[in-house]
Amino acid sequence: MRDVIVVGAGAAGLAAGARLHQRGADVVVLEAADRTGGRAFTDTTSLGVPWDQGCHWLHSASVNPLRAAADELGLTYLKRGTRQARATHLGDRWADEVEREAAWRSIDTAFTAVHRAGEEGRDIAASEVMDPADPWYRLARHWMTLMSAAEPERLSTLDYAAYGDTGENYPVERGYGALVQAAAAQMASDLPVVTGCPVSLVDWSGSGVAVETPRGRLLARLAIVAVPTTVIARGGLRFAPLLPPDLAEAFEALPLGAAEKVAIRFDGDVFGVGPTSYVDTIDLRDPARRPINFVLNPFGAPMAIGQLGGDNAAGLVAAGPQAMEDFAMAALTDAFGADIRRRVTGVATTNWVSNPLIGGAYSCALPGLAPLRARLGQTLGERVMFAGEAVSPHAYSTAHGAHQTGLAAADAALAQLTGKAA
Repeated sequence: MRDVIVVGAGAAGLAAGARLHQRGADVVVLEAADRTGGRAFTDTTSLGVPWDQGCHWLHSASVNPLRAAADELGLTYLKRGTRQARATHLGDRWADEVEREAAWRSIDTAFTAVHRAGEEGRDIAASEVMDPADPWYRLARHWMTLMSAAEPERLSTLDYAAYGDTGENYPVERGYGALVQAAAAQMASDLPVVTGCPVSLVDWSGSGVAVETPRGRLLARLAIVAVPTTVIARGGLRFAPLLPPDLAEAFEALPLGAAEKVAIRFDGDVFGVGPTSYVDTIDLRDPARRPINFVLNPFGAPMAIGQLGGDNAAGLVAAGPQAMEDFAMAALTDAFGADIRRRVTGVATTNWVSNPLIGGAYSCALPGLAPLRARLGQTLGERVMFAGEAVSPHAYSTAHGAHQTGLAAADAALAQLTGKAA
């Protein structure tokens, strides 16, 4: 019997496993996928250059422990705000300075209103405090949806305001996914991880824990469960006995939203902009057409990475990779001309919402249910702990939040093991 089984090898599970192994515990990390990292995934094969299919930004960098890890590992990141590099295309022309400033004031006003409502203790839908009469409402709504991975109608203002944001958001040159992997390896280079080993059941009915896998029934004194909320809410991972009703309710109240990407590589710079430039596109001629924003020439690579959120992202994933490519290319050709089509050398798309092992992007509390996030930190029978971005009260939706909860769960497990051994 092992000391601890960690279920899930994303940022949280890797951090938990590495901390436990580092401290001498007998631990194994079980991962259903054929790779580790979860939503921290740097794709190095599809387009010939590394790009993050999932998390990419060192959010709140000055308080982000993974930034310190990046510094120690020599992994560079871009320490620059995005606004100074941002332009906006309006469907048939580029916005002038006055229009850009007006658009950003509207976006800032919307975000401020949502944050203020949460600070006042109001647990309502973000849409209730946004102004649809604002001329730039569509763009503000797009950004709110993109940042939260959910439409404003499905976003709790109270939960939104709980997020601790320093405003320092730095992209990682070689990929955030690569950083997460390297940070775990730095902590424990020989951490036992088994991929392709899905756990279907966590049995906590006895004095220890048993997990059901294709490799048989594995036993441990404790378990740390570090899988997305949607997987548990959908029954992708079962528990015996069943989860207590208040905990089961919390997993359902904090579903993963949708945030997807379309990455397009070209045979050279077709945009005429500097490295890591940012462009918003919104067609003022067609109110039904959804906005999309792009990172252009990330760290000098001849690419465009389009970012999609909410219902639009989920709908395009359901329609398939070609629909995602068409949507992104339509906006790019409006802005940079049809000739860029013949310069395309490769396209790759994400599908987080349709991945049964993930089920979406990151968690956001439904309106009226923000307090339920705190329930995810409870322990089952003093032998099953939970970790992951959704468990973090102030850094949810981030890799560093997941990382921190993994470390916290590992420390709790170590304390429990010590107590049992005493």
